Amino acid sequence: MLLATLFLLSELNPPAKTMALFLSLCLVFFSIVCSSASATLPPYLDGLLPNGDFEKGPKASNLKKTVIKGKHSLPDWEIKGLVEYVSGGPQPGGFFLAVPRGVHAVKLGNEASISQNVRVRPGFIYSLTFGATRTCAQDEVLRVSIPGQSADLPIQTLYSTDGGDTYAWAFNATTEVVNVTFHNPGIQEDRTCGPLLDAIAIKQMPPLKLTRGSLAKNGGYETGPHVFKNFSTGVLLLPKQQDLISPLPGWIIESLKPVKYIDSKHFSVPTGLAAIELIGGRESAIAQIIRTVPNKSYNLTFTIGDAKNGCHGSMTVEAFAAKETVKVPHASQGKGEFKAASLKFKALSARTRITFYSAYYHTKLHDFGHMCGPVLDDVRVYPVS
Repeated sequence: MLLATLFLLSELNPPAKTMALFLSLCLVFFSIVCSSASATLPPYLDGLLPNGDFEKGPKASNLKKTVIKGKHSLPDWEIKGLVEYVSGGPQPGGFFLAVPRGVHAVKLGNEASISQNVRVRPGFIYSLTFGATRTCAQDEVLRVSIPGQSADLPIQTLYSTDGGDTYAWAFNATTEVVNVTFHNPGIQEDRTCGPLLDAIAIKQMPPLKLTRGSLAKNGGYETGPHVFKNFSTGVLLLPKQQDLISPLPGWIIESLKPVKYIDSKHFSVPTGLAAIELIGGRESAIAQIIRTVPNKSYNLTFTIGDAKNGCHGSMTVEAFAAKETVKVPHASQGKGEFKAASLKFKALSARTRITFYSAYYHTKLHDFGHMCGPVLDDVRVYPVS
């Protein structure tokens, strides 16, 4: 068709005008092809899933008190088993449910689940951020999965006393559509007991780039999971036993307790948009394996402090690299103060693990049930001449 149009134009116009028109038609043709191709690809994802805050509820005819009837009755979600649609505040039986990110939430009873199909780009890493709180039992577990990848997240420990615990879990997309599922695998005496979900978001993780002048990747923690804008107590990053793919690219959570990803909008961070809070003392450690040259000397620099969140006391961050270690104290007044530290080490092999953890346990000054700890940011490693 394009050639036929060009032939007709050559009969009516001089060669110069024909060439100009030909180039214009080519541009139009290729723009149509590109726009058609891009229309088939999902957009860059970084936000709530459809009805991820559950503010669109079932019709009244599909509710029996709080129990949802019909697997497609919750807009944008498919449900199985006993799923309740609840509002924050006092509940029948004397319970109180906190829904910090909105008004409504869903509660998963025994063996209940909710799921949703999400379009993604194969080959990319995605991170799910979700607010989850236990409601009854001490040993509640939340299973998060896509086909072929899953994790059982223990949520019996409450890291914030206001019901605002937020978790992140990452997966590798291998198909264009994934079925994201949240499932309560437990069987309690009270079949309505189970995890409470009040917000679910997804983020496509960009490929990591080396920081200029540093061997450490993502040393400023600028690349991380989605953070809710309207409410945040930080995002809990679980140990690698649950997170085979880290929602914090470049880093390994290699301990029993999680660390917390905090953002500059809701916390005080040393530099940039985000940092890490070591909330579990020696039970939460963060590490990275970097490329080094054997017998070459390097300098590891980093910044520690507090998040200006009421966390106080004598804090100490310990850092390890090769055979070297350093303990950096920080007397926190909970005012968002920071200090720089460094550690020189000699590489023993082509790979060197750098590790950080908090030496002590901390809670907030006026909230002893809220675990907290020192802040870590701006990690850099460079060779010493």
